[in-house]
Order: sequence, then structure tokens, then C-alpha cells
Amino acid sequence: MTMFRNAVWFVKGLQEYTKSGYEAAAKHFTSTDLDVNLSGRSFMVTGANSGIGKAAAQEIASRGGTVHMVCRNKGRAEAAKDEIVEQSKNQNIHVHIVDMSSAGQVWAFAQNFSQNNVLHVLINNAGCMVNQRELTEEGLEKNFATNTLGTYILTTALIPALKKVEDPRVITVSSGGMLTQKLDVANLQFEKGAFDGTMAYAQNKRQQVILTERWASQHKEIHFSSMHPGWADTPAVQTSMPSFHAKMQSKLRTEAMGADTIVWLAASAAASKQPSGLFFQDRKAVATHLPLAFSRATPQEEEKLQAALDEVALKFKP
Repeated sequence: MTMFRNAVWFVKGLQEYTKSGYEAAAKHFTSTDLDVNLSGRSFMVTGANSGIGKAAAQEIASRGGTVHMVCRNKGRAEAAKDEIVEQSKNQNIHVHIVDMSSAGQVWAFAQNFSQNNVLHVLINNAGCMVNQRELTEEGLEKNFATNTLGTYILTTALIPALKKVEDPRVITVSSGGMLTQKLDVANLQFEKGAFDGTMAYAQNKRQQVILTERWASQHKEIHFSSMHPGWADTPAVQTSMPSFHAKMQSKLRTEAMGADTIVWLAASAAASKQPSGLFFQDRKAVATHLPLAFSRATPQEEEKLQAALDEVALKFKP
């Protein structure tokens, strides 16, 4: 079944996830959707110092939004901030140094941020694909710690702050790669069987989509969405998937193309009118499962995922 899913997904990707797929979809975009002034609204973007995260931060800044860049590397973050400020002429750009793979750091940051700042939109963009099984200092598998647990803790910790503002939103940058995976809640950190970094990443992205759906049902005051940016030419793709990048480079989207739906979900009035909890691609809600792929989890499995994340997260809460 995995081979079937992978084959269907790749054919779908060649048609939809490439640069030409974006250009075809963009013909149907409404030109006024992002004709907005974001002055007075505050946006947090994780992984904002490069790639799609930086492109999203740049677009939001150019529309007057206050941007909180959550990054791991101080030097790269400050350089990215300077570039964004220069291009957008917006001084309301702030850098926060946080390692999203460190549960303790994420908890501490979120709690401190909530006490001192207003937040309207959270964009969960930070992610990694580590191809060898590697543990963090806290003893957690690194892909899981960054992509799933870090996202879970940051979102959970910021929900009370988001509920205090008008039109709060949470956007989680997932991946179409999750279509190849059925949730495996019994092996969240790949402790069983051979380790496959690509599969671990796709599992994490499936988990993010399920969490988005669950958060939407549990927190009606906030608009949640997840999205797939398409196959974009980013530093992360170059380093984590070098052979894929080499073969597909001419077909890959620009970082701005990858960021387009993130910004649309974060800023446009049209996006907020969509039901909460959906999965988007090129400004349109799309299916979260391939036809005949048998990748759906049961409600009990999805509930077990959230319970397991609660249990792990609370171990690191200050």
C-alpha cells in the first residue's frame, strides 16, 4: 500500500506541486484577496530566517504587520531581519531565539511571550528532516521533537493568548508528503523497525494535519488551517533531499510561491470565511487522503495521538 500511495502521490505532485502547478492555480486567484493593510496585527513565524518562512515574514512585513521571527540561529536570524526591514521599510520586526526541537525552550518562550505581547496569528513553519535517527538533549527523536512536539507545545501554550484578540488564526505548514502515510500512533518516535527520515517527516506532517483538525473542533474561537506549499526550492530541500532537488530543480517553485498560501491564510478575509481545520493547497481546501489509499486513522487513534503528545509535553513544562 505504501508503494501505491507513493506512486499516486508523485504523479499528483508532478501535476500540482511544481512551479507550473502553481502558475495554473494562480490564474484563478482573486487579485484583491491580499490587498490588505496588516498594521496593528501581530504575526509569529517559526523558522523565519530562510526559505518559505522568511518569504512569508517578508510578505507580511510589506503589508505593515508586526512580525515575530522565531529562529534557532541568532546570526542568520538577525541577517534575515535586516533584509526584511530593508525591503519592507517596516521596523516592527522582532527576533526570538528558540530551538523548536527543545520542548523546555518552547514552553518557556511561549509562556514568557504571552505575558509580554499580543498575538493575532501563529504560523507554525519551522521543521526539519533528519535522515539518521538522532536524539535531542531531552532524549527525543529529532524530527518528532521539532515537527510535531515543538508545534504542539507552541500552539497549545499560545492558544489562551490568541483567544484574547479579534480574528485569531493558526496556520501550520504541513506537506503533501503526508498523503503517503497513515498515522502510526504506536511508533511516534520511530523506536521500532528501520529508521527512514523521509517517512518520519511524512508521519510528522500527517500528525500536524490531524492536530489542526482536532484543535479546530476544540477551540471554536480560533481559525485553524494546515497547508502544503508545494515543492519549493528552499535550503531545507537542498540539504535534506539533495537527489530530489538535483532531479527536480527546474520544476521547483520559488520560495515566494511556496509562501503564497501561508500569507493568504494568515491575512485575507476570504481565508477566514473558510471552515476551520481544513488542509489547503494554492488557496484552496483539498483532500487529506489519496483515493483508495486506506490512510484514514480512527477517531480513537487521533485521540490517542493528542493524549500521547500531552503526556510527553507535560514532562518538559516549567
